Amino acid sequence: MRRHTRRIFNICYRFTGNSTEAEDLTQDVFLRVYRTLRSYRSAYGGFATWMTSVTRNLLIDHYRRTKRDRVTDSLDDAMPVVENKESVGRRPDEQALVGELSGQVQTALTRLSPELREAVILRDLQQLEYIEIQKVLAVPEGTVKSRINRGRIELARILQQMGVRPS
Repeated sequence: MRRHTRRIFNICYRFTGNSTEAEDLTQDVFLRVYRTLRSYRSAYGGFATWMTSVTRNLLIDHYRRTKRDRVTDSLDDAMPVVENKESVGRRPDEQALVGELSGQVQTALTRLSPELREAVILRDLQQLEYIEIQKVLAVPEGTVKSRINRGRIELARILQQMGVRPS
C-alpha cells in the first residue's frame, strides 16, 4: 500500500484538483482494491497497471456522481488553492512562480474532457507507457495516442487562453 499511495493520490488529485477529495478517493481506491483483489490477473498486466485501472474506474464513478454538483459550483469554489510547498535551493520568487504555474496547469486540466484528461495525466504526469495506458483505459493503442495528442493540444490552447506562455 505504501508503495502505491503517492501515485494513486497524484492521479486522484490531478483529476479532481482538490486535495481533500483526492485523499478520500485514494482511501476508496485502496478499499476497492482490497475487496476486488481476487480479480487481479497478472496475465493482463502488472499490479500497478491494475491498480491504475481500479483508480480510473472509481474516478469515472465519482465524476458521474458529482456532475450535477459541478454545474452549480460558484466561481469562488473553482479557484485554485495556493499550497505551501518547500523546495530546497529555490528562491521564494521562483517558488511562487512554480506554484502559480502548477495551479494554472491544474485549472487547465480540470477544463479538459474526462477522456482527454485521464490520458494526459496517465502519460505526462504518471509517465505510464502507451501499452499500460491501453490496458487501463481498455481502448486500442491508436485511441490512446490520439487522446494524448488531442489532450495536449487542448491543454496548450486552454493555457494560452489563460495567458500562460511557454518560457
